[in-house]
Amino acid sequence: MRIEIRSDSVILDGYVNGVERDSKPIVTPIGKCVERIEPRAFEKALSRAENVDLLLNHNKNRKLGSIKDGNIELFEDNIGLRAIATVTDKEVIEKARNKKLKGWSFGMYVNKDRIEERADDIPRRHIEDLDLFEVSIVDDRLSPCYTATSIETRADEEIVMEQRNNEFRAVTID
Repeated sequence: MRIEIRSDSVILDGYVNGVERDSKPIVTPIGKCVERIEPRAFEKALSRAENVDLLLNHNKNRKLGSIKDGNIELFEDNIGLRAIATVTDKEVIEKARNKKLKGWSFGMYVNKDRIEERADDIPRRHIEDLDLFEVSIVDDRLSPCYTATSIETRADEEIVMEQRNNEFRAVTID
């Protein structure tokens, strides 16, 4: 992720998540597996999404913007889901200056997946279709790399809200 600090804002540019890349072994609602987001899954999600919020550490009370607010652009390319955001939040700017921003994360609802059994007894979960409802900037308070899964209710049915974090090395440009 590239972090460009300006006097009253910070520009964050990087990949929220890659496609066709295995995660580390993680515990998901279907059990322990490695996970892979299939190509075009993010693209399809973005084409359906009315909005995607930008949060700090998945905290709904720390909304930093959204697609509708016009301060974040999200798109899928051949590498994965890329985000370009301009953030004016003073705390986030200070964390950028102090090199305390660690990466991106995202929240999703999985609409379609399939399980591939593998010889090493850890199955691979292919996420083929998802709904993206938020991307988060992750600071040094969270430990990145696939850390959270929780359950919420949507449309009178139990669904699983899943959050994914990625490790990365930030490059800060003043």
